[in-house]
Amino acid sequence: MDNIKILVCDDDKNICELLRLYLAKEGFTVTIAVDGEDAVQKFGLSKPDMVLLDIMMPKLDGWSVCKEIRKTSNCPIIMITAKGETFDKVLGLELGADDYIVKPFDTKEVVARIKAVMRRVTESAKSEQEVKVVSYDNLVVNLTNYELKIKGKTVDAPPKEMELLYHLASNPNKVYTRNQLLDEVWGFDYFGDSRTVDVHIKRLREKLEGVSDQWELKTVWGVGYKFEVVGADGQ
Repeated sequence: MDNIKILVCDDDKNICELLRLYLAKEGFTVTIAVDGEDAVQKFGLSKPDMVLLDIMMPKLDGWSVCKEIRKTSNCPIIMITAKGETFDKVLGLELGADDYIVKPFDTKEVVARIKAVMRRVTESAKSEQEVKVVSYDNLVVNLTNYELKIKGKTVDAPPKEMELLYHLASNPNKVYTRNQLLDEVWGFDYFGDSRTVDVHIKRLREKLEGVSDQWELKTVWGVGYKFEVVGADGQ
């Protein structure tokens, strides 16, 4: 994975240098930011392919940096937290982070996660020419250009939300467990847990509430989720 640029944001210089060493050995180009404002500035300057973002940083915390990045970019973000609390993980995912790592971490795990995310990005780029669109009443999910239209209007949504909705809507009335969705949408290399799916479903429902009576993003209690369509398959 040569020529892939990674921005490491952490106020602990020892951690930054450790990550720089290991990532450089893997062929990555590494830029270091030691506080939140530095992270936002260097993101704009270096245009990285991936961001490792610590939560507890001076000047701007990781949450604020994540929000700033998501205003202009879908660059993959892996949050780094020393707390390991469910609140931290869920909030990070809601703000658009792709994954999280809990300190203390194994550098091999960090490298594995980065490679897993970059593989998915590469595979997605290879299939750009394939038109991926699914349409229902008042809903169009276009995964070719990552565009979500609700009642004819374009609605902003993080890439993973659209991928999850597209996957469910492409298989109407099929029930998926959370683990199946993690495997098929996030990929088998994902290191998270099933709460990831719940967070994304919650955010999608906020966008889709009351849009149509012909379909519904439905919970199948004790099993998982499905895109339920009334009558025809809606394709």
